[in-house]
Amino acid sequence: MANQELDPEIAALLSNAETTISVDDIDKLPDTPIPEKRSFFKKSLFNEEPGTPRAPRSIHDVDLSKTEFAQIEKLQNDVSNGIYDDQKYYKTALTGENTSAQRVHQVLTKYLTCTDPKDRAVYRQQIVTCYWELLRGMAPKMTDMNLPMPKRMLMRFGVLLPSLFKAEQKDFFSKIIYENKTGEPILYVDEWFKEIASGRMSNSATDEKKQPARNLTPDQAASAEQSRLMQLQSKNSGKMQSSENILSIKENERAMIEAELKNRIDTLTDHVPVMGLEPHKSAMTEVQRKLFSEVTDLLHRLSKNDKELSKALNEFQDAKGIYDNVQNKITETGGQPVQADEGAVNTEFDTIRQMAKMTIGRRGNQFPMFTREFYHCTEKGTGTRENVIEVLRWIESIDPGVFHRIHKNVPNRIVPYVCLVPTYGDRGFCWEPFDRYNRVTSRGRIVVPMYPKDLRIAVLTAVADLRWQVAKEKASYYWMEEGLTGQYFQHAEQLKLKGDIKEFFIEDYILWMTKESFGVQRLDKDVRGIFWRNMPFPKSLKEDLRKRSLVYDELCKKDANREMSDGY
Repeated sequence: MANQELDPEIAALLSNAETTISVDDIDKLPDTPIPEKRSFFKKSLFNEEPGTPRAPRSIHDVDLSKTEFAQIEKLQNDVSNGIYDDQKYYKTALTGENTSAQRVHQVLTKYLTCTDPKDRAVYRQQIVTCYWELLRGMAPKMTDMNLPMPKRMLMRFGVLLPSLFKAEQKDFFSKIIYENKTGEPILYVDEWFKEIASGRMSNSATDEKKQPARNLTPDQAASAEQSRLMQLQSKNSGKMQSSENILSIKENERAMIEAELKNRIDTLTDHVPVMGLEPHKSAMTEVQRKLFSEVTDLLHRLSKNDKELSKALNEFQDAKGIYDNVQNKITETGGQPVQADEGAVNTEFDTIRQMAKMTIGRRGNQFPMFTREFYHCTEKGTGTRENVIEVLRWIESIDPGVFHRIHKNVPNRIVPYVCLVPTYGDRGFCWEPFDRYNRVTSRGRIVVPMYPKDLRIAVLTAVADLRWQVAKEKASYYWMEEGLTGQYFQHAEQLKLKGDIKEFFIEDYILWMTKESFGVQRLDKDVRGIFWRNMPFPKSLKEDLRKRSLVYDELCKKDANREMSDGY
């Protein structure tokens, strides 16, 4: 536990940590004196502004009524939270952890005080191994509401030693908004483990075989059942919203047909009195006789709509019945919070470590903790929750259908879970496009590194990967022939491109978003046509582009031709 005393050996090392680690002239890592500890516990730890809107109760419920990301009003707090000014931050972060905490301290001390570049490289590699073992022991504790903030910040941002900050970096990190006030499924690693442990999120998909169910104690069985119910409720919430969305569309369609039908009937039954033969009225006019066919057509459309509406209504009733049934079962169990599932967390930890490696790549910087030696991001270029949402909002403004998933010809906007990992990687990626057991309304999962060279490119690579995988899954066995992936694959075959087709697609998608959307032609003509049809820009942007170049004007003309032939 966090309140346990340290091993005597590590306690002795920690007692003089500031003299052994904080060195002024070793390898450009001068120590910044730690200010006196402030009494910030008397006020709000995170300096929340009064009247700040609270996040929705759950980020796991897919809200199909939302059409875009809300603009972020504040990217950070105005006042520092003071967490990194605590003189005992380093000691608190390592206290009560497994034996790897002692190993981390020893190796980190040698790394920061070493003058030989070769030895320094060896220590740097040793830090990677023991640091991840430290995090493994800390991961299940992320559900503890009373967990000391240094431990949480270590997991979230990789900050172990505040003296490795520059002054302006410490100030920036101290103002990062702690809670998720956006309601979007953008999660830091500590929050990710918390959701996994509580059962509100299932483990990320892997290729490993599931272990057979073990004998559970009554408390474990109750916890597992509660977790299962919560996941089932989350899935059925999305299904219910999807069916209700379709029902609303059919009801609106019926209202339009009925209004049109009433208008035709009113016109059909309006007869003008015959002059001199009042009160007799004239026969139908030629215009009125032509309305017979229109009324017949409207009645056919109304009949077809009624069948579709009845089906949609039944599906909505079934989905709502399941949702209410699950809700009642959760209520019957008292809605007690589930116990942390350490097995699920340990399994997810291995997945998170693999995710971190993938953001970095084989030749990237694997150093796992924050240090000014490797952190070269601007404030807006750091992968905080708010900054990532702003990038996603920009992407969606250019590619409106990026998060849309078509179900029964209705586009549902489903934002994926985004895991923010504190690595010095440069590439984001899609871990899974959607839940294998709920392809309709489940969220996919993408991963974004927090300290990349270019945050916009890091997020774009993740979104492009998501685009590709969703399109590929939709086309199923015909992914090399149909849809976005099929058209792009056939283009690559014509050019005889060698290598991973998806990587070529991601590179072209980045050019599509960063160059072509501004009228700068960088793509092959065929690729531009494929993207223009399958990932169209907004109409306003299309109209702006057609004024800049004949290339885009020609594409707009082809759009008009397709609309006229009902082939668009």
